[in-house]
Amino acid sequence: MPAFASELARDRPDEIAIRDANRTLTWAEVGDVLNRVANNALRVDLGTHRRVAVFAENAAETALSHLGCLLGGASTVPVNFHLTAEETAYILGDSDARLLFAGPDTFERAVEAVEIAGRNGTTIDIVAWGTMRDNLPGIRRWDDWLAGGDPSDPPTDTRPRANLLYTSGTTGRPKGTELPPTMFAGGATIAEHLEAMKSNRFAAFGTHLVVGPMYHTGPLTGMRLLVCGVPMVILARFDAEGTLRAIHEYRTESAVMVPTHFVRLLALSESIKDRYDVSSMKLVAHTGASCPVDVKRAMIDWWGPIFTDAYGATEVGTTCQITSQEWLDHPGSVGRPIPPFSVRVLDDENHEVPAGTEGRLFFVDSTGRGVIYPNDPDKTRAANIEPGVFTLGEIGYVDDEGYVYITDRFSDMVVSGGVNIYPAEAEQVLVQHPSVLDVACIGVPHSEMGEELKALVVLRDPLSPPGSDELVNFCRERLSHFKCPRSVEFVDDVGRNSMGKINKRNLRRPYWEENS
Repeated sequence: MPAFASELARDRPDEIAIRDANRTLTWAEVGDVLNRVANNALRVDLGTHRRVAVFAENAAETALSHLGCLLGGASTVPVNFHLTAEETAYILGDSDARLLFAGPDTFERAVEAVEIAGRNGTTIDIVAWGTMRDNLPGIRRWDDWLAGGDPSDPPTDTRPRANLLYTSGTTGRPKGTELPPTMFAGGATIAEHLEAMKSNRFAAFGTHLVVGPMYHTGPLTGMRLLVCGVPMVILARFDAEGTLRAIHEYRTESAVMVPTHFVRLLALSESIKDRYDVSSMKLVAHTGASCPVDVKRAMIDWWGPIFTDAYGATEVGTTCQITSQEWLDHPGSVGRPIPPFSVRVLDDENHEVPAGTEGRLFFVDSTGRGVIYPNDPDKTRAANIEPGVFTLGEIGYVDDEGYVYITDRFSDMVVSGGVNIYPAEAEQVLVQHPSVLDVACIGVPHSEMGEELKALVVLRDPLSPPGSDELVNFCRERLSHFKCPRSVEFVDDVGRNSMGKINKRNLRRPYWEENS
């Protein structure tokens, strides 16, 4: 077993290290699985970048695939389990993944994605758990694949490789970005990497609760915490009462959540809330989007001042941070910048504006790294206005004490339930509908998700409009559902200027003003 697992198996032999809806694993069992996964990863050709994709819903196997492959010197690619086969195939090809892990809910799409990606001659093997079709070439059952693995300790002088994560693309294609140094422990060897992981702030607490999908960076934290001796409880999907039940039953102490989780928890009846003891919780990292003031205050009143807001992005990690105590003194703030970042607020001519003045938010990375897309140097250049100076596409201001406040967004991106959605993907599909002349998709307020995607549609023949459901379903047949608009509104035009550009801030304004 890896050293951390063998020590924990000796000192805490009866402790459950991983628990999900279907199984429990002790530290000894976790150590054995990790060795077999790591050694299997080491003995196969994973290409130049040694990439492995994980396309599965939350489960113990999902966590162990990621961590075991990390120990085997591979870079794992978390794939959103909502994606279609074609969307998944693009990620497989772009990342140059040579092995794909799949669960029972993604297996059929995984098989189709590998068939599509394989048309360029690349062979991608599948390892899957749960119910699946038999006798398919290139597919191994998880248990059989593990059984064929070497149970001895893998070498620790292998170089650790960061995850490659994909965000939705502004032009319809997702962008791959490596887990940044602020979130990846680094080190020249796996041994150094495991030692560096111990500085994770969650390592000081007990059992970690995973409530979000493990294709996001936050929930993946739980997987990495295993090497610090922190057990994890994995929920397959978020359920408000189920989350309270897990906290109560397993005395969990930490979690990563987004505002939508808070809204759904607060919506439970008082009788349900009173049924569960949440006093074991000591740290909740809130990420994904700015939290409404009333929601945040209600959660602090209920669970106590245990929340730390982390504002940032997949590409760069956390840029600003704020504790509950600070937030109560600066309600609505996303915090102050943390090293290596500092903040600039610029006007439209890129001149810095004084404290308290609204403008476009930019961050300066003192390391000079900024935003990097490994497979797209053009997008990398476009993301940084100068080396190491980048924006997350939002408008706001900084007060006299250095606290950052978000007031609007100047990029097209929509954040719904903590998930980034780029409207261009839905727009490019909807404009193919024979009834659609033009379309613009924007984010509008939603009480639970924060915002949702709305399609503003210009018809070719206003006297013969299609139904809204027809357009939504047209989009859903071609894209993952979470990328599609939830509502449609027919308009005379979307305000394109002479260059064909749309001011989406102007399109959004009436909806947000009505909600204010």
